[in-house]
Amino acid sequence: MSKPDTQVSQRIISAINFDKRIFFILLSLLFILVRFVINDIILETIPGHEELSKDGSLTFFHIFNGLNYIWTPFSILWKVTVISFFIWTGSFGLGYKISYLDLWKFVLVAEAIFLLPELITMLVFLNAGQGIQFEQIKQYFPLSLAALVDLSIISSKYHYPLKSLNLFEVFYALFLVLGVHTYSKRNLKESALIVIVGYLLPFLSWLTFYVLAYR
Repeated sequence: MSKPDTQVSQRIISAINFDKRIFFILLSLLFILVRFVINDIILETIPGHEELSKDGSLTFFHIFNGLNYIWTPFSILWKVTVISFFIWTGSFGLGYKISYLDLWKFVLVAEAIFLLPELITMLVFLNAGQGIQFEQIKQYFPLSLAALVDLSIISSKYHYPLKSLNLFEVFYALFLVLGVHTYSKRNLKESALIVIVGYLLPFLSWLTFYVLAYR
């Protein structure tokens, strides 16, 4: 017999009861818009950017950004699919049943959390005035370990892991626990264990591999 939904589960189901296709389109457009503004800010940090754009010197810069905009919705789908698979596999390995489709839809909603750091970055540098350097924007990641240290004196192989270890990842993991709790009908302790096995361990393993394989 299926366990009844808890009050938390009922609230979550009610809160995300909307068309996920429309949500995905809006989320993709928001990511693209924010990244477009950030790239425009980066462009303005290049001395003589207007003349360089006219003579074609920044063609590669514009092509790369254009491809990145096109790739954005596919990267969201890829990330959501992989994370959902790992969590679903972790749940299965621990002996708990959860619908992959329901989990996938929830992870898609959770991806909106990662729009926040990009939005914060945009707002921080939007009216920063003159003197902003490209490297400052590139190395900036709010509420992360990278924001607590001087990256210029740290080996570049640690930059990505330090940016990846941030409060948004904590919020994301906690939100995933609520999603697993909702759709697996397990208690919060068991749901947290599923997220640890299915998401946190693979995530930390990936960061470790990145550092070891960095050249």
